Amino acid sequence: MTVFAAGCFNRVHKAHVRMLQTARALGDELVVVLSNDAHNRKANCVPSAQRLKWMKKLGLADRVLVGKPDSFAASLREIKPQVLVLGYDQRLPDAETAKVVAELGVEIVTMPWFPGKDETCPLP
Repeated sequence: MTVFAAGCFNRVHKAHVRMLQTARALGDELVVVLSNDAHNRKANCVPSAQRLKWMKKLGLADRVLVGKPDSFAASLREIKPQVLVLGYDQRLPDAETAKVVAELGVEIVTMPWFPGKDETCPLP
């Protein structure tokens, strides 16, 4: 079973690590999709190439990739996961994504809040 988790991950903290470890336990494969630079508009944004290196080196996911520039739904269509993990503060980004989730029969699992948001992980 493929589990799909997505986010910007500009600053990886211990709560992210705990969330991804929990997500990994939900299936056989964890795919982490990083927000495309075109969609990463946070004040502390880090280029996707650097975020990709960081996430791969953490070794939490079986596959790490940068999301499609056109839409979140396009990444879901490509990967076809059985489970979509959302952080406690995330929701589906748009109607197109909700439609793809329904079409593919993807189960949505919303993770609880994990402590450690203030504890940045040392990144290679």
